[in-house]
Amino acid sequence: MSIKEPDEPGKALIEVQTLEAQIKAYNKIIQLIKTTDLSTISDGYQTFEELYFHRMILFSIICNQNKNDSWKSKLYYDGTMYDNYFIVGINTKKGQYTYHYHMEYWDYFAYIPEILTAPEWDGHEPKDITRLLSLL
Repeated sequence: MSIKEPDEPGKALIEVQTLEAQIKAYNKIIQLIKTTDLSTISDGYQTFEELYFHRMILFSIICNQNKNDSWKSKLYYDGTMYDNYFIVGINTKKGQYTYHYHMEYWDYFAYIPEILTAPEWDGHEPKDITRLLSLL
């Protein structure tokens, strides 16, 4: 067995140094992300925090106007829940759609019946938002 010498002796060292520089840069980015309040990031018009609040208001209107198909609960179907959160859902012709909100927003869903435990999750994902169109 023979050991092959690198074609270019300094190439391996340059590759290692390049990788080390990339790792340092990635670590700086990760640290910046960890220390940044992501809710304050903006597209120049609204922050994420504002957009999530707008989404909550719009979903509350949809649910409150469709109260016979909507529900809210402080517990999942298995009796668990994140601290200080509740779940709101609406049953559409295409299946359910839900969001989680902090308890401070409970009263925005005032006309929706509260149930002891939420129905079991049907597997819906964010891409299934178009289910709401079946309410029209």
